[in-house]
Amino acid sequence: MNPKPLTRREIVGYGLGDMGFNFYWTNISTFLLIFYTDTFGITAAAAATMLFVVKIFNAFTDPMIGALADRTQTRWGKFRPFLLFMPLPLAVVGVLTYSTPDLGPTGKLVWAYVTYLLLMTLYTSVNLPYSALSGVISGDARERNAINASRFVAGFAGGTIVTAASPRLVNWLGGGDHALGWTLAMVFWGLAAALIFAITFSTTTERVQPTQAEPSSVRQDLADLRSNRPWILLFFLALIIMGGITLRMTSAAYYFKYVVNRPELLATFVPAYLLAAAAGTACTPLLTRFIDKRRLMIGLMMASTVLSAAFLFVDADQIVLMYALQIALGLVLGPKSPLSFSMLADSADYNEWRNGRRATGMTFAASSFAQKLGTAVAVGVIGTLFTALGYVPNAAQSAGSQAGIVWLMSVIPASFTLLAAVLMMFYTLDNPTMARIQADLAARKPNPI
Repeated sequence: MNPKPLTRREIVGYGLGDMGFNFYWTNISTFLLIFYTDTFGITAAAAATMLFVVKIFNAFTDPMIGALADRTQTRWGKFRPFLLFMPLPLAVVGVLTYSTPDLGPTGKLVWAYVTYLLLMTLYTSVNLPYSALSGVISGDARERNAINASRFVAGFAGGTIVTAASPRLVNWLGGGDHALGWTLAMVFWGLAAALIFAITFSTTTERVQPTQAEPSSVRQDLADLRSNRPWILLFFLALIIMGGITLRMTSAAYYFKYVVNRPELLATFVPAYLLAAAAGTACTPLLTRFIDKRRLMIGLMMASTVLSAAFLFVDADQIVLMYALQIALGLVLGPKSPLSFSMLADSADYNEWRNGRRATGMTFAASSFAQKLGTAVAVGVIGTLFTALGYVPNAAQSAGSQAGIVWLMSVIPASFTLLAAVLMMFYTLDNPTMARIQADLAARKPNPI
């Protein structure tokens, strides 16, 4: 399907793009909720409800963006143009989202709804085509593993930079004014991300083309997904894994502020996870040479379940043990992202092999929504638990509230990864099956690109 191998420049250029996305995503997953509750002045329950409602709305916008990307025809391809034209509007809305106009309680909530909705819609309009691009850069399974590993190594590096630098940028740029500091920090991150996306655009090429001459209808694309069992399993896998990760990432800020009473440790605790995850991600191509992707994913999820649950037994003064478990979790969870995205590309191949139709953008769009829904579920769990246990911003927490924060760092995300392991036992696109599918697809194309 792809006789011309990828160059190192293209693998690195594609991977670099995820660093830019983490300039947004890590800020959102780690800092946005605590920004809303402790800086902007929205209650935890209202902020969690808003985040959940926006994610549900994305159920409609994500497939629309995926369908648009699948039907885009330009001299640059289907997906690459979105990396060129959408990043600057995304940067503007990112700044507005982290702005704090004095509008009163109702006005603040409306502002949060509107700006966050726009932010996630524009984020998807860049991120979804970028993800789909991995399915058309190459049709070779090993090359897909390599580009997705490159992507997530860069992504984890971006997340490490953000978690270490954002609090410092906020203090430095704001001069002690956190509201101003967050606004100016997002100006910096938005411009940096736009530059990186331009590099990804200029270094990549779309090679894999669908067998059908004309794109199918959106209704047909959705019908194909509903009957694509491997994709359905991957949809719920993305939802569950992202929910578990978001629980720990978002809760970490509260954990160190209110349980450990050392909020400054967050600047190294989250990067410790991200650096370890980058190392785990870099090992993915080697691991997949010896272990089938399905079996590897099951093993990773089981190991992360044990490590997350162990966090319940860590005392507030056992800092070294906290970091040891965090690093181990990063190593174990690092390969799951390139694995899951490589599996999504496999599910697009499976759909084309079975139906003669390929909708790469729609395949990744629905998975993108699953990740956002998983994030929303996690934030909803946090907001509900905080409200039930009487969380009060910027004050000493009750014993119940502290216990809830610890559970959000341990047992609750462990239950998510355990469910993910069970789910993957029903996944059928193993290595021999994909080899047969890709050989059949290659035979159908007399003049492969």
